Amino acid sequence: LTFPLLSVTFLVSFGSSMLYGYNLAVVNSPAAHIKAFYNATWSQRYGHGLASGSLTLLYSLTVSIFAVGGLVGSLLVGVLVERYGRKGTLSRSALLVLLAGGFMSFSRELGSPEMVIIGRSITGLHSGRCCRAVHGPFMALLRGFLGLVPTIFICLGVFFAQVLGLPELLGEDRFWPLFLSVVVIPTSLQLLLLHCFPESPRYLLIERNDVCRATEALHRFLGTPDVQDVIEEMKEEQRSLSSVEMVSVWQLLRDRSVRWQTVSVVVVNAGMQLSGIDAIWFYTNTIFENAGIPVSEIPYTTVGTGAIEVVAGLIGCFTIEKLGRRPLIITGFCTMGICSAGITVSLLLQTDLPWMRYVSVVCVVGIIAGFCMGPAGVPFLMTAELFTQSHRPAAYVVGGSLNWFCNFTIGFIFPFLQMSAGAFCYLVFCGICLLVALYVYIIIPETKNKTFMEISHIFT
Repeated sequence: LTFPLLSVTFLVSFGSSMLYGYNLAVVNSPAAHIKAFYNATWSQRYGHGLASGSLTLLYSLTVSIFAVGGLVGSLLVGVLVERYGRKGTLSRSALLVLLAGGFMSFSRELGSPEMVIIGRSITGLHSGRCCRAVHGPFMALLRGFLGLVPTIFICLGVFFAQVLGLPELLGEDRFWPLFLSVVVIPTSLQLLLLHCFPESPRYLLIERNDVCRATEALHRFLGTPDVQDVIEEMKEEQRSLSSVEMVSVWQLLRDRSVRWQTVSVVVVNAGMQLSGIDAIWFYTNTIFENAGIPVSEIPYTTVGTGAIEVVAGLIGCFTIEKLGRRPLIITGFCTMGICSAGITVSLLLQTDLPWMRYVSVVCVVGIIAGFCMGPAGVPFLMTAELFTQSHRPAAYVVGGSLNWFCNFTIGFIFPFLQMSAGAFCYLVFCGICLLVALYVYIIIPETKNKTFMEISHIFT
């Protein structure tokens, strides 16, 4: 692993995975300010404010529309990569963020809540394109530590959003449009630096059959004049791929030989989003407020959870090759399930025992730490490791689509679930987490250092 290769790895993660994490958490801190803006705008237009339920519905749409854009972007990325390459896809997607930043930054000046919602959907479109364009090659080629690098950047993105949301920085009412549009800064930096790196050598040789440019790119990335062995290896892969018929999503779902692998991808990817982590990221401040944490302390408590999240992600990265995939994902889901139940218990008892509010904080931290140590990145690794090249693209479509759909579902319904079920809403997440952990324990084998044939034989 040379410096140029590591540089481009971190660059694309910085401009894609980190922005994804930032956009997950950026709506948490300014929620009250955005709702006030929506209500004031509605009053100016129609002479009366929004009802409580309607305001919650409009804000839930603002939060969850990000996932709708992500779903559309993830479905389009295959066509874009084939036409423009990974570098070209990332560059064109970066332009979308600049457009989204413009919409969100001028939304209050123009009195348009629609511009906030459109901007959020465009940032989702960017994240859907970039996360799949980055995760695909990472998970297929960089198993282990580097395969989880995008996950670390997602955690960093969440943490930066929490820090910038502090009252001393961009957490005041007048700054929320700027807070939402900060995404243009790392995107602009990525757009400039991408021109310093060549296109993916694998794309140039296998997809474009351009040996000269692929050789030049390998010289840059590997820092050595002798790359003939790598070229021959890629040509062999090109020949093998040309003889393999790629499986469609419908064929994958009907293929009995990989049925349990497909079911496993569905379970772990849906479970990852339905575990409640999106509710924590989207509505952290609301959760802490309902837990009785003083309003003045909530922003700093949130930042503390973000810091622990980054540390937990690093622990997962450094231990995955030693412990394997199954222990991390089982432990992560079990921790999240237990802590979700702990939030319910603490909320029910906090009236009689005021100190239970701090138990709620510990449980939120436990959910985040459990998620980042395993469920955050291991499902993407498993999707790559459970399938051969012919089935892998379709498996990514299935897993990615479920990720975004479940992300939208939780972002949209959680406020209403919280209003209707109160403290008991977290038991839903508890049940999902424990069921997924049980499924992984019974069904999914350890994939570390195993070939697809070995994995397939274990499933059989």
